Amino acid sequence: MAQSDKNFEALLPEYYNEIFENDGEFAEILNDFAYGEVPSHDDLDDITRFEAILASLIGCRGTDEFEIILSAALDFGTEPVKIREIVYQATAYLGIGRVLPFIKITNSVFKEKGISLPLPSQKKTDREHRREDGTKVQVDIFGESMEDFWKSGPEESRHINLWLASNCFGDYYTRGGLDLKERELITFCFLSAQGGCEPQLISHAAANIKMGNDKAFLIKVISQCLPYVGYPRSLNALRCVNEAAK
Repeated sequence: MAQSDKNFEALLPEYYNEIFENDGEFAEILNDFAYGEVPSHDDLDDITRFEAILASLIGCRGTDEFEIILSAALDFGTEPVKIREIVYQATAYLGIGRVLPFIKITNSVFKEKGISLPLPSQKKTDREHRREDGTKVQVDIFGESMEDFWKSGPEESRHINLWLASNCFGDYYTRGGLDLKERELITFCFLSAQGGCEPQLISHAAANIKMGNDKAFLIKVISQCLPYVGYPRSLNALRCVNEAAK
């Protein structure tokens, strides 16, 4: 059996037989490329690969594939709490309208795998300190210029910058389960997979580089997610990484 066949069978044991039986030619292309050529292209570790792919699938609203890859990620040793944090943080970048189906899928797969719910709390702040704690995270990621960002801008829209500090970074980024490098990685994947967010993608590509996820690393991530989000969004992401690296 070819290595790509072994990878495919290990990832998708039930899906494997069905897709080969009904769509053999497509399955051969998918198998050889997505589960053979792409994973063997670089040295990205399995857990990081799964984190990136899961975040990208949320970003492109790939619910069916997300359920399949989620099961495989757990089988390969990805911690449930990491997966839950990926899903939670997606809300800040995609909105609950897109994320709610993924919360339901995640809980369903966890129960099927015998994972007890709810998972341990990862909350590290409270309503009184979330803005302050969120601003600290913004400064850690983007630099000192973010110290007063929460109170900047025109009066009629200043509340959105406040919410960005208190909700996006205060409520989500301060949580446990993922470190800041991982949280910037999944944010990069959310933005690149959904498309139309190039200004924000450039900013978060630069933040990734600042946090230690350098250009070479981000190109590996784009490469591993390409089968799941397609070429146009992958090429856009690459352009944004090159722009950020300048």
